[in-house]
Parts: sequence; structure tokens; C-alpha cells
Amino acid sequence: MSPTGKSILLVDDDQDIRELLQTYLGRAGLQVRAVADGAGFREALCEGGADLVILDVMLPDEDGFSLCRWTREHQRFAQVPIIMLTASSDEADRVIGLELGADDYIGKPFSPRELLARCLLYTSPSPRDRQK
Repeated sequence: MSPTGKSILLVDDDQDIRELLQTYLGRAGLQVRAVADGAGFREALCEGGADLVILDVMLPDEDGFSLCRWTREHQRFAQVPIIMLTASSDEADRVIGLELGADDYIGKPFSPRELLARCLLYTSPSPRDRQK
């Protein structure tokens, strides 16, 4: 099944990363909305939902950990997959992100190709779902 039409909500304060990923993931048929901060994330998620969230940890107004926690606490969004994206290579940060409910964790610098593969993993139906 094609991922066309799947919605990605990207939250990163780095404009270059937002533009790169919007272009790269968009070419793969994913619809990418990008915001730069926590306030934009909450507004975009509440207004349009998402099939997947790519969430930077270090944001100017609120860290990605608290946004991950907020997402998991709201029934409407609790099942949306979250990939944490961060410059921190600290193992403790990765563990915290996963404990708060993130589904995956990718460190910066990252490979756009690897991120795309992970996005497709979380937005495509599993083989089990295809049999139904």
C-alpha cells in the first residue's frame, strides 16, 4: 500500500531541517506539516491530527519530552506514533523519550533515508493488518 496521503507532523526549530524533511519526505508521498515550537505543535495536532509525529527534543518554548507526554495523555492522540529526533547522544535522554511513550528515537546528525524508512514503517499497515 502506498503511503500517499499519510500525514506527518514535524516539530523542529531548525528551519533547514524542516525544509529538508518536507521536501525529502514529500517526494516519498508523505504529507508533511512543519512547525517550529511546542505551541505550533499543539495547535497543528489539535486542528489536523497526524498519522506520525517527528518531534525534536530541544525546542525554544517547551522540550519534546513534555510534548510527548502531553500527546500520550490525550486519548485522541495517544496512539499516534512518535519519532524523537535530537542532537543529544545521551543514553539517558533516549531512555526518557522511550519511557514517556516515544516509539522511536533518532539522533542528529541523521540520514534522511533512514528517517524515511522509519516513517514508512510507522505509516504503512503491518502485514497482519493487510490480511484483515
